[in-house]
Amino acid sequence: METVDVLVVGAGLAGLHTARLLASQGFDVLVCERRSSLDIGIRTTGIFVRRTFSDFALPDRCLGPAVRRVLLYPPSLRAPVELISSRDEFRVADMAGIYAAALAEAESAGARVRLGVTYPFSGITARFTIGADGARSTVARRLGLDVNRRLIVGVEEVFPVGAGGAVPTFHCVLDPRLAPGYLAWLVDDGREAHVGLAGEPDRLAAPLPRLLRTFRGGFPEVPPAAGPVRRRGGPIPVGGVLRRIVCAEGLLVGDAAGAVSPLTAGGLDPCLRMSQLAAAVAGDYLRTGDPSVLRHYDGASLRARFRGRLLLRRGLAGLRRPGAVEAAFSVLRTSLGRAVAARVLFGHGSFPDTGRVAAAPGFGD
Repeated sequence: METVDVLVVGAGLAGLHTARLLASQGFDVLVCERRSSLDIGIRTTGIFVRRTFSDFALPDRCLGPAVRRVLLYPPSLRAPVELISSRDEFRVADMAGIYAAALAEAESAGARVRLGVTYPFSGITARFTIGADGARSTVARRLGLDVNRRLIVGVEEVFPVGAGGAVPTFHCVLDPRLAPGYLAWLVDDGREAHVGLAGEPDRLAAPLPRLLRTFRGGFPEVPPAAGPVRRRGGPIPVGGVLRRIVCAEGLLVGDAAGAVSPLTAGGLDPCLRMSQLAAAVAGDYLRTGDPSVLRHYDGASLRARFRGRLLLRRGLAGLRRPGAVEAAFSVLRTSLGRAVAARVLFGHGSFPDTGRVAAAPGFGD
């Protein structure tokens, strides 16, 4: 029987970041991942917001050109709303490279990583378990913690584009026929194109691959592929941070904890910030054995800071007909509407600071 201080289930960004921080504190950390390689089964679109690449030392070689321009389209695709920031707002990452860097950092800090291992494991016991195993977390169920109930599902294609393309632009199409409760997107940064859509599964009019083909064929901004097409997809929790995400046996991070913006469905910034707090709290608990320490990892208090975005999520989900979306765009085109859209897309509040620790260094420090 193998005994470790911390067992981290899942070698995504949240799991590897938490493992690195705990190993840096001197704990014996084992990371187990069901995938045989971290460059397969990638689900996230890899969009990092300004706040993340400003606060964390992400490997620049893995980040695409900066995007400052956003175009918002109604179902008719006519008269999109253009928003341009004076700052670099988005960079789309090569997530295989990001995972490789995170893996190297975790192992350098002393964490051990095993791939191709499915949880639960025989022959391994741990003082504390970190569930970083995604939106449909098995760890959450085994520990008796909350599980995600509100999910959208997404699909995306990624491919290189020819040199000399258009200005890097994030195109967002709101059309409930294609993406009920969410949107379809094209991020073209001049190096790669990310074309995808997501929606509430019980309202999708057709299988996701067919809807994606419809979107690609009908959206004139999609550039031709200049190389092989990579496909990804999966569930995205949009119900906000779960209330009960910690117990005496372990805690949840990343998608498993619902650490995804309810409105924008962005999860990369939340997973890094919550991983900092998780590692600090878990470390204190393992050193002291004081269960009161775990109260600092409070999902309910974090969730309370998302009230506004949860309300906006309900409003977005309520737009069920193309005509209603077209009418909403008449408001979006006003000065106030544009200001609200810019605040959502360019604001500094993708996820609240945990307040437990200062912004931690990222990879390569």
